[in-house]
Amino acid sequence: NGVLTMRELEILQYLALGLSNKEIAKKFNLQVGTVKTHLINIMTKLEVNSRTAAVVRGVQMQLIRI
Repeated sequence: NGVLTMRELEILQYLALGLSNKEIAKKFNLQVGTVKTHLINIMTKLEVNSRTAAVVRGVQMQLIRI
């Protein structure tokens, strides 16, 4: 289903703030590859194909604020 996990919501929020995968990874003490996997999951669940579209959809769905 399209429900984002708490971690995915956190990552989406940092994405909206303009952080890079590397910067997001540092925030959560994760590997960059793990962040990329989360992003793929987020984009799949939100049915979008870019980081920007994910942020836009997240705002439209009131999952995050910018």
